[in-house]
Amino acid sequence: MMKVFVSGCYDLLHSGHVEFFRQASQYGDLYVGIGSDATILTYKNHKTLYPEQERLFMVKSIRYVKDAFINQGSGVMDFIPTVEALKPDRFVVNADGSSEEKRKFCEERGIEYIVLDRIPAEGLEARSSTSIKASLQTLSPTLPRNGEGDHPEGSPHHGGDVRRTERVSEGIPTRLDLAGTWIDQPYVSTYAPGWAITISLLPTFEIRERCGLSTSTRNQIKRIWPVRLPDMDPEMLAKLVFCFENDPERTDGIISGAQDAIGICMPGLCRHYYNAHYWPERIESCTDESVLCWLEQHLCMIPMFPRRPGCSVVEGKDINEANVKALATAADNCWKAILQTDLNAFAAAYQASFNAQITLFPAMMQPGVQDYINQYAPLPDVLAWKMPGAGGGGYLALVVSDAPTFCQQHEEAIPLAIRR
Repeated sequence: MMKVFVSGCYDLLHSGHVEFFRQASQYGDLYVGIGSDATILTYKNHKTLYPEQERLFMVKSIRYVKDAFINQGSGVMDFIPTVEALKPDRFVVNADGSSEEKRKFCEERGIEYIVLDRIPAEGLEARSSTSIKASLQTLSPTLPRNGEGDHPEGSPHHGGDVRRTERVSEGIPTRLDLAGTWIDQPYVSTYAPGWAITISLLPTFEIRERCGLSTSTRNQIKRIWPVRLPDMDPEMLAKLVFCFENDPERTDGIISGAQDAIGICMPGLCRHYYNAHYWPERIESCTDESVLCWLEQHLCMIPMFPRRPGCSVVEGKDINEANVKALATAADNCWKAILQTDLNAFAAAYQASFNAQITLFPAMMQPGVQDYINQYAPLPDVLAWKMPGAGGGGYLALVVSDAPTFCQQHEEAIPLAIRR
């Protein structure tokens, strides 16, 4: 009988997992590798709901499973020691868990690599751990958002007592950089000043480590405010976070760019102007609901692979006045296009900004990234693409014709919710 292997965390065990096991077991005797508590804490930066031995007990109790083990490795490829000991014939993954790294790992060992679509059991609703977490968040108490109820003069809601609420969730917001990334480092903006553009995102999806979504800054924030950001002036909050993260006693000589702290703490759409200093000379925000909804309608993300250990995206950098000016010009054009809700102009500027980034820092394009671009760029609904943050892996952030439709057609795609 063929040995079939699958791997995952299975912390919020649900019917989708059971159906996945059922489908995988049709290829042979099914063996399951389970992420350890230590791996999940290190890789995903949160404790498990159920400890590893309890998860192991539950998975082993499922009738489709021949046997299960706690993976002894670490990170996204924590299953390697389990595979080497088990020597399976087939490795089965869901479409949203597939990666070129896993595929090549199997090819090197002569293991058949099988990708299954995420299909719910007949008569049941589609389930995912992310959707369950989102559902749990909607059951949490609600609190007023910072500054909600205060509408600008001339707004149709000005003078009203409209107060929206925000879900209290596990996790601090994250940010997606739209254009101008790297300009927040003085060794870049000294060649030409310019804007970085960010949006603050609600944590409606699992935010993976080393994937370009400012997880190091979020982890620093959690040391002070584990549950939610405090109710205070967002710009002052961003500066406090920036100063806390960049402890003058740190010995590695690295200063984290201010765009992470600003992008997380400043709600809505934001741009910040850098001119040879770590902190921007000025910050401008857009909280116009029509603009934010328009962005949500045209942005989504595709998970790739985390930036690999030892990867240096600054190796081989090519920083000069012409390249930095190209980055700054693209950010200017991007901001104008967004405010005008001009989709074609936005996509062109978004792509130009990414092209300027990888011209400045070619090592952002680590092996495997181009494979994802080649997969999604030709799709008719995809208008532009980039990697968040410093790149090297993580996510492919797409500009698409219609994000809700695209996410329905591509189950691995992640819709985005901008924090108001």
